[in-house]
Amino acid sequence: MDRAWIELDKEALISNIESYRRALPDNCKIMGVVKANSYGHGALSVAPVLAEAGVDYFATAALQEAIDVREAGITADILVLGYTDPSNFHKLVEYNITQTVTCPEYAKLLQDYCRENGVQISGHIAVDSGMHRIGYLPSQIKDIENAYNGSGLVITGIFSHLCVADDENEDNVKFSIAQAECYHKLIGELESKGINLGTTHLLASYAAINYKEFNASYARLGILMFGVRSEFDDYLIADLDPKPVLSLKAHITSVRTIEPGETVSYGRKFTAERTTRVASVAIGYADGLPRCLSNRIRAIVNGKYAAGIGRICMDQLMLDVTDIEDVKVGDTAVFIGCEGDCTIQVEELAENASTITNEILSRLGSRIEGRIFI
Repeated sequence: MDRAWIELDKEALISNIESYRRALPDNCKIMGVVKANSYGHGALSVAPVLAEAGVDYFATAALQEAIDVREAGITADILVLGYTDPSNFHKLVEYNITQTVTCPEYAKLLQDYCRENGVQISGHIAVDSGMHRIGYLPSQIKDIENAYNGSGLVITGIFSHLCVADDENEDNVKFSIAQAECYHKLIGELESKGINLGTTHLLASYAAINYKEFNASYARLGILMFGVRSEFDDYLIADLDPKPVLSLKAHITSVRTIEPGETVSYGRKFTAERTTRVASVAIGYADGLPRCLSNRIRAIVNGKYAAGIGRICMDQLMLDVTDIEDVKVGDTAVFIGCEGDCTIQVEELAENASTITNEILSRLGSRIEGRIFI
């Protein structure tokens, strides 16, 4: 590898899928969410492994993500969870992609397109059960009926999303239960009217474990599929024995010695208090490591921890390797992963950056070479 790269552990990914599957009710299957380049892991690498592991439904956030997965050889159903502009409706037909129907107005756009062009598009109704992001309100049940009973736009599923399923705060637990009951009440009413709902899915990664009594035909598996939590202290009632899938590594490009009082990087935010060996590494904020981690990041070099020093640059960052022997150009620095007795979890980076692992991982840039299964 040239400068910075990602390695993926295939066995860890399969193990996580199997562990998750064992935790679900027998009648609930896994929908693999591969949006945001599979949370930075590489959708074109991950999706075929999921298919090999028996995942038979996929979801993305954007149409182009779905097309990329389809062109990678995935023949299973693919649902776009987000918005597709009407100018691209023809691609939904061309690639046999299912589109989320976010509201009655959007349903009409899809129906008009299908009628005018003599085609059919598959859609899933999104239900706003309390998150207030997208979806039909439960009071719009007549509009949902009309969508199911219309022509051209063929409704093949219905779903919602629990927004605080990872929180054990009493009020948030009550809120999650209320959301789930709202969704199930609505689909019960639709079923009582003789409507064939198709694929139903309410629970995402955390909810499928914490609220599995509200299971549907599918659970959407996202961040937990990759063996990490969004945050260290997220609420999860079952131990799934998660195995992190991703390691992030980069090459050391230069090693130099500086004296006490000398400074490192832009802004001179690090001043050496001793004679210091500084290793420059070929990764920076343009590769997805947030600049706010300056002086708050560490790496593993030759089996020992090395502290990040100075501001993270666009393409490089610096490490203090004074206490590590024989560091040389071409050596590897591990920013997420294990080496020897040392481990750095992506949760650590997220905590130090005051964000969640979902953001850290999904920001890993296209400049980072290959998602290599090991």
